[in-house]
Amino acid sequence: MTRIRLKVKEVAQAKGISMGKLSHLAFMSLNTIRSIYQNPYRTVNTDTLIRLADALEVPVFDLMEVLPDHGAEKEEDSEK
Repeated sequence: MTRIRLKVKEVAQAKGISMGKLSHLAFMSLNTIRSIYQNPYRTVNTDTLIRLADALEVPVFDLMEVLPDHGAEKEEDSEK
């Protein structure tokens, strides 16, 4: 199964934006921001992603990283 990792923490830190400021800019609770920072594999809805992207002034896709399916890699390795 493909996994998506949120890069909100990395993008915010690169822009010098604290969790508190991001919370204010995105109109989200600090607890939600903290939860995303602590668990970048957390499920979030599209509204949350859009609000974070707007607050950080980046495209939504810059906040996501698609990780390869490790099961598929194992199958390919066993075939060799």
